[in-house]
Amino acid sequence: MTPAIAGSATPPKALPVSLWVVQALLGLLFVGTGFWKLLTPIPQLAAMIPWAGQVPGAFLQATAVIDLCGGLGIVLPSLTRIKPGLTVLAALGCAALQVSAIVFHVSRGEAANTPFNFFLVALSLFVFWGRRYRAPIQPRA
Repeated sequence: MTPAIAGSATPPKALPVSLWVVQALLGLLFVGTGFWKLLTPIPQLAAMIPWAGQVPGAFLQATAVIDLCGGLGIVLPSLTRIKPGLTVLAALGCAALQVSAIVFHVSRGEAANTPFNFFLVALSLFVFWGRRYRAPIQPRA
């Protein structure tokens, strides 16, 4: 069997596997972070991440809900094959959320806190690219 050529219709077998692994990891991370922010009292969160105690509670809850939606959206549509194109949009949303987090931290003089956000942007864009162009999930018939 020959490896897939750039631009060919069939992606290499490692690509779909890699996409599923990254989707699962991003899903777990975003859903876990969302629940953590929603279920942990703000003073306790503020002890671990100081900005949590310096923003309105509604802002913190909004980021938690966005985390939850992104984490579910990056996995469930592909997994169920119901509207799998939503995975592509969720991946873009996760990337946009992390770019916003980078801007937020840099504006507060916390640039040292952003490397993981950059990593999450890259992973989210990988899912976007892969599920949009190279290994899309076909909707359920």
